[in-house]
This record gives sequence, C-alpha cells and structure tokens, in this order.
Amino acid sequence: MGAYFGVSIIFIICLSGFSANAEVFTIRSSSGSDITQALLKAFTSACQSPSPSKVVIPKGEFKLREIEMRGPCKAPIEITIQGTVKADGNAIQGKDKWVVFGNINGFKLNGGGAFDGEGNASWRVNNCHKTFQCKKLPISIRFDFVLNSEIRDISSIDSKNFHINVLGAKNMTMDNIKIIAPEESPNTDGIHLGRSDGVKILNSFISTGDDCISVGDGMKNLHVEKVTCGPGHGISVGSLGRYGHEQDVSGIRIINCTLQQTDNGLRIKTWPSAACSTTAFDIHFEDIIVKNVSNPILIDQEYCPWNQCNKQKPSTIKLVNTSFKNIRGTSGNKDAVKLLCSKGYPCQNVEIGDVDIKYNGADGPATFQCSNVSPKLLGTQNPKACSAPMTKAPKM
Repeated sequence: MGAYFGVSIIFIICLSGFSANAEVFTIRSSSGSDITQALLKAFTSACQSPSPSKVVIPKGEFKLREIEMRGPCKAPIEITIQGTVKADGNAIQGKDKWVVFGNINGFKLNGGGAFDGEGNASWRVNNCHKTFQCKKLPISIRFDFVLNSEIRDISSIDSKNFHINVLGAKNMTMDNIKIIAPEESPNTDGIHLGRSDGVKILNSFISTGDDCISVGDGMKNLHVEKVTCGPGHGISVGSLGRYGHEQDVSGIRIINCTLQQTDNGLRIKTWPSAACSTTAFDIHFEDIIVKNVSNPILIDQEYCPWNQCNKQKPSTIKLVNTSFKNIRGTSGNKDAVKLLCSKGYPCQNVEIGDVDIKYNGADGPATFQCSNVSPKLLGTQNPKACSAPMTKAPKM
C-alpha cells in the first residue's frame, strides 16, 4: 500500500509492482512549498514499515528546512528524489547540517533530482580561505553510520559548506553523482569521507571550490573510479594529523580519473607538529589524466595553511606503500611532481611508474622534486625523477 503526503496524509492507494506488504509514500505539495514536515512524516512512517518501503519526492521545486532522517529502521528504505529541494539561502551561519540520513541499514537514494544548498550568500561572508576560521555553515548532505547503501543519480548544487559528508559508513556505493559550485566558493568539498570502510565512488562529475574528494582519518578501502574533477583543489588524502586521536588510513585506490584545471592534482597532505602519530598506507593512484593541473602529483608533509602550526616539528604521520602509476597530461606550473616527506618519518616504499607530465611555461621545463624519500622508479618518468632533489620542503 502507499500513502500520499502533502501537509498531511491525503489518501491511501494501492500500488502495483510491489509486494503486498510494501509501501510507497509520495510527497504531494505544490511547487515552491515547504515539504519539511511532510518528508519527515513520510520517512518516519516508511522507517517503521516491517517491509521494504520507498519515499518519493516528485518533480518540481520545493523548500526544505533542516531535516534529520534517522533510523534504525525495521526494513530497507529507499528515497527517490525526482525534483529539486532548496535550502534557505538567507541562513548564512550557525548550523552544521541541512539534510542528514543516519543510522540506516539498507538504504537507497536516487531519482535524478537535486539538493540545492543556496550557498551564494554564505560564501560572501565566509572568509575561511584567508583566516582558516570558517563560519559554522551547514553541510548539504550527511550520511552518518549508513550501512549497505546505494547513492545514485543525484546532484548537489551550491552547498554552503561540504556538499556530501560520509562518516561511519560500511559498504556504500555512490554512482553518477554530480556536484557543482563555483570555483571561488570556499570550503565546498565535493565528497568528504572519514572513519568508513568499503566505499565506492564511480562515474561522477565534481566541479567545486575545494577538494573534489577529500579523505579524512579512519578511512579504509575506498575505491574511486571514472571521476572527473575540476575546477577545485583536486583529490586529497588528508589533511591528517591536525587533531589528536586520529585513526589510520588504508586501502585507498584512485583509478581511471580525469583532473582538469585544478589547483592540485593527486595529493597527500599531513600537518607538521601533528597532534597524533598514525599511519597512512596502501594509497594508490593509477591511470590518471591531468589537464593544466597545478601540482599534479604532491606529497606535502608540511601542510600548514596560514601558519596554523609549528613547522619546525616534523610530521609524525607515517606514509607507507604509496604509488603513482600511469599519470599523464599537462601541468599548470613547473612543479609537476613534488614528494615532500617528513624528515622525522621519511616516506616508505613510494613507487613512481610511467609518469608523463608536460609543462610549456617560460620559466623552464617541468621538475620532479624529492625530500626525505627515495622512490622506486618503474617504467619512464617525464620529468626526470628527482632532478631537483631537496633536503627541506619549501615554505608555503
């Protein structure tokens, strides 16, 4: 059976194509109306259903205030968003979330619709790129402790803060995700992940003002494939080491992706004077195309934006078993490859294979810089590997 939700339940209809006990809850409201209460009521009813259920947001534009849809639910649940839900564009600070899906086992989100964070007013008052003191702004979509899930065919537009944040997930697949915000929008990471295990990001397009994909502490077994990134700050593991009690990172695999017009390319970044001593291991980048990317390959273990740390103390984050293979394209500056490892804990077992990155600037050919690392070289390297060896990472 199925229920229609507007401001209240209107009537109940029979549905074909579902089992006798399945229910579909459809939001029925006029375009432009606020569906927050109707959606929460529909989700609550679906979550209590003893059999798999579905919530449908139809085509149209709807207002949506802050909402948390949390389980545990009695059976798997699917949310299909066909239209666009829009946040309050005038809410420029004070909250850390907009839409939250949490504590659900067996979850699907799909439908081809969009989450519009209406972030423009917030970006104008947020000066975190200059002071590193970002105002408290809501993440557009949060997945908190969501297990065995599929997120497909959705878009996130103009988030005020991160577009998507994943915490505590297990066995999650994201497929055909589109993320769009202006290049100058601050702190609008596309997908940030941490303390999760077994996440796939596939066939997606991310164009935003910060990292396209950022990997936080505790992340295990992340597979990223066929993702196009740019503009933005590239694909980053880290930053790691800023906070105490951070967990190890392992099993990160980024393959067959394209980065275009990004400020960085494939990046691992850790803080000096780290507040913890953890290990990031088995991190692999392979079959990557870079198009006019600044710093296409970068290990930066002196990541310290706006001098927020003591750079005299080397990073205590250990980097072990890292590889960059078949990376090709063009660099936006002459520093095509920089492996700037910690002098306290030099990088271990770094492999570089078949790198071909060209630079045509007037300030000379592309360079390959090394500090506190002796990479294992496979195949060919252009530029020549470690042609400008360094004993100390440069100041930022």
